[in-house]
Amino acid sequence: MTALISVLVVACPCALGLATPTAITVGIGRGAELGILIKSGEALEASEKLDAVAFDKTGTLTVGRPEVTDMAAFGMGEAEALRLAASAQIPSEHPLAEALVRKARQMGLDLAQAEGFEARPGKGVLAVVEGHRVVAGNRMLFADEGIAASPEMLEKASFYESQGRTAVLLALDGRGCAAFSISDQVKSMAQEAVLQLQRMNLSVVMITGDNARSAEAIAGLLGIKRVLSEVLPEDKSGEIKRMQEGGSSVAFVGDGINDAPALAQADVGIAIGSGTDVAIETGDIVLMKDDLLDAVAAIQLSRKVISRIKQNIFWAFAYNALLVPVAAGALYPAFGITFRPELAGLAMAASSVTVVSLSLLLKKYVPPAIKDR
Repeated sequence: MTALISVLVVACPCALGLATPTAITVGIGRGAELGILIKSGEALEASEKLDAVAFDKTGTLTVGRPEVTDMAAFGMGEAEALRLAASAQIPSEHPLAEALVRKARQMGLDLAQAEGFEARPGKGVLAVVEGHRVVAGNRMLFADEGIAASPEMLEKASFYESQGRTAVLLALDGRGCAAFSISDQVKSMAQEAVLQLQRMNLSVVMITGDNARSAEAIAGLLGIKRVLSEVLPEDKSGEIKRMQEGGSSVAFVGDGINDAPALAQADVGIAIGSGTDVAIETGDIVLMKDDLLDAVAAIQLSRKVISRIKQNIFWAFAYNALLVPVAAGALYPAFGITFRPELAGLAMAASSVTVVSLSLLLKKYVPPAIKDR
């Protein structure tokens, strides 16, 4: 009877039941302390299995406040070209549109009312300004509208793009007449974040609607080797799906409304806290600070938590595997050793304390990516 009671006590799976939830709870709490909001244990588990991280460009890898740095007009004055382009862009909420409007107002230009406004996601806008049909956007929009730009205009746009800037083309009544250079500064810690992800054997991808030349220039600055350019907003989730179908477990980092489908499609959606509410709601992990090193830290924290869960499960099984035979009397015939019920209860308490203590040690964990911050 004593042996039976000892076996029942020492075989109690309480430590096994504590192994996973305690580590996940402490890990999620630690993430919150570090400014990393992890919404579920599933997000932690999926983050530990990642082998690729895809980044949106504008507002994620870059500051998201682009500025007009240069302009060239053909057949009209530069100020007038900017005034028409900015007038057509007023109803738009796109960062590039805001840059044109902001530049025009800084120059004190008198903007006009846009009529018949139409936004083409990932391409540009169309509107009627003072009786003129204005088209402002990229080459894809010009191709859609059958607008031909002069070789000089295209050469100027290519020059802007070779420097990592975005070229916005302007057409008035079906004739290309201006090119604007818009530059968005790369975030200070973006290059370091990319480098650390690559050191963790993760493939880093940039997905952007920018043309290939401009995208490659930005990617070169950051050390990103794989670039998916000229991707329309609605196609980003499709690119993520293709990566998954190729056998990759993918995280997507984004901040805008257009990023929400990709955030939902990815195995782990990581939203920038300074982004839109839709992106934050869709993401599995939210970075409360506008620092891409936190994306690296989130993955490192996930790996640490899953590693700690495995340690907990090991110790939970180790106590049972070692002591159940002893409690059953395996040592009694040879050594006369029995395992009394009270000692069995103490051993099971020690097992639970060990598991909980290992989990609580996560409260002091600082991911290497942000250790020096």
